[in-house]
Amino acid sequence: MQRPVPRPPLRFSTQTLLLQVAVVLLAVLLSAAVHAWLTYDRVGSDAENQALTLARTVASDPEVRAGVLAISAEEGTPPSAELVGGPLQASAEAARIRTGALFVVITDEQGIRLAHPDPQRLGEKVSTDPSEALAGREVTTRNTGTLGPSAGAKVPVYAPDNATVVGEVSVGYSMETVGQSVARDIGPVALTAAGALLAGVLGSFLLRRRLQRLTLGLEPEEISTLVHDQVAVLQGVDDGVIGIAADGRVSVFNAAAQRMLGLPDLAGTRWEDAPVPERLKSLTRPEHAGADALELVADGRVLVANARKALHRSEDLGWVVMLRDRTELQELTRQLDAVGTMSTALRAQRHEFANQLHTLAGFMSIGQHRQAQDYLATLAATGPLKFPVEQAELLQDPYLQAFVGAKGVEADERGVSLRIGPETLVRGHVTEAQDVTTVLGNLIDNAVNAAVAGSAADKWVELEVLNAPGDDDGTLHVVVADSGDGLAEGTLTEAVFAEGFTTATDGLSRNHRSGGQGFGLALARQLARRRGGDVTVLDRGRRGGPGAVFMATLPRTTAGHAARTPEDRTPDAGKDGNG
Repeated sequence: MQRPVPRPPLRFSTQTLLLQVAVVLLAVLLSAAVHAWLTYDRVGSDAENQALTLARTVASDPEVRAGVLAISAEEGTPPSAELVGGPLQASAEAARIRTGALFVVITDEQGIRLAHPDPQRLGEKVSTDPSEALAGREVTTRNTGTLGPSAGAKVPVYAPDNATVVGEVSVGYSMETVGQSVARDIGPVALTAAGALLAGVLGSFLLRRRLQRLTLGLEPEEISTLVHDQVAVLQGVDDGVIGIAADGRVSVFNAAAQRMLGLPDLAGTRWEDAPVPERLKSLTRPEHAGADALELVADGRVLVANARKALHRSEDLGWVVMLRDRTELQELTRQLDAVGTMSTALRAQRHEFANQLHTLAGFMSIGQHRQAQDYLATLAATGPLKFPVEQAELLQDPYLQAFVGAKGVEADERGVSLRIGPETLVRGHVTEAQDVTTVLGNLIDNAVNAAVAGSAADKWVELEVLNAPGDDDGTLHVVVADSGDGLAEGTLTEAVFAEGFTTATDGLSRNHRSGGQGFGLALARQLARRRGGDVTVLDRGRRGGPGAVFMATLPRTTAGHAARTPEDRTPDAGKDGNG
């Protein structure tokens, strides 16, 4: 037997519409019922008051009072035939017909009817309790008697001396008449309720449409799943994600973006007012829409950013900006280049050692032991292959020596001589090797590029590194000069620190790019300033050389240094050039 296919559940917007219609309908019906009840009660109260007034009028009539007293004074009750033609029946019927009451009943002190609209009921005891009225109290009632449901009143009838209760008068108005009055009043109420119901249904339908538009037609379960997925994805990825809503406000600013830009969560901030780099904002502007990824420096990091338009079907949801951190990649590339350079130097040294060993082996094979001994003495006096950075021993930190030596080998391969200036002295060790080598490497690369592009025949780069004696905050001072052509005419000094500053885009005679990326100087300055230092241009240089001179100040980067002595400036120990 084939199982029935379950019907799909109603959409949330449809459920909301039906629920709102049900609530509106219930509210309208409840309001109508309350209004009808209040109207019914008000009309019934008016009937009671009218009955009380008529009963008082009849009970205070002197003829009625005298007639009731006369009958109460007799033994027994007169026969009904006598009561039908009596004055009490005539007075009661006249009052009933005149006022439209359902009944006007007069009784004696025992509750026996002396006047009644139905002559056959005369002489009988009344069907409702007359004790309250016979006790001298006026009461209003709503009950069902022999003539049907009624709203009425009971009033005592006093003897002419006003001291003795000799009977009571009961007056009632039909509740059916009250119901007819309520029915007449309830018509406008029903029309009003119907109008309110129609307005409620229309409002519910419009609210359903708006709800569908705001939720993009998604169900609550789907929205909840999307929220959980968004949190898991946005906070779990290493890439920075910035969401800009269609109204221009930042809707998403994940933890990676906060870390890369060094900013707090900017969710809710207007994108144009957000404290992010201007180049990042330009990606979402119409004139740059769809542009390729760009590189920028922010908070000492090299970032790659791109932006994409976010669309859902045909609806514009805003922009998504993606950030990727390339700082570590550049650091690894720089370190790999240094390792490659050192490896090349070691291969060259190995090759020279092999040649020397071959020479010794030749002397020994032909029996020229004296020449072999002299050759060994010569090697011992001159030392091994010269390292291409002279006086590198002034950099007492091993890491700094190795790094500058690698840069010297690299510069030597490009025909540039990297030399240590006479004011150089680093005592102690470098504590922030990554920041120091990043700034120092960018400045040296920049100077080597400038020297290669310069017009001077002798191409050189001079480096001076000094940690000041007695400097408690471990500040390292770096000065880099070159033989290039300096800054081109018309170039602002601060322009060389702009992101993406290149000869290709700016038409300068000098290349200020670091690693071919155009961000070396900008990154170096940001890293220095983040530590409380700076990178500045000491001299713009001139065409034909010497070129521009850059200085970097890096606080809190060295430790364990001592005061400088005159002997420290004498480079005797480094005459062989070994680094």
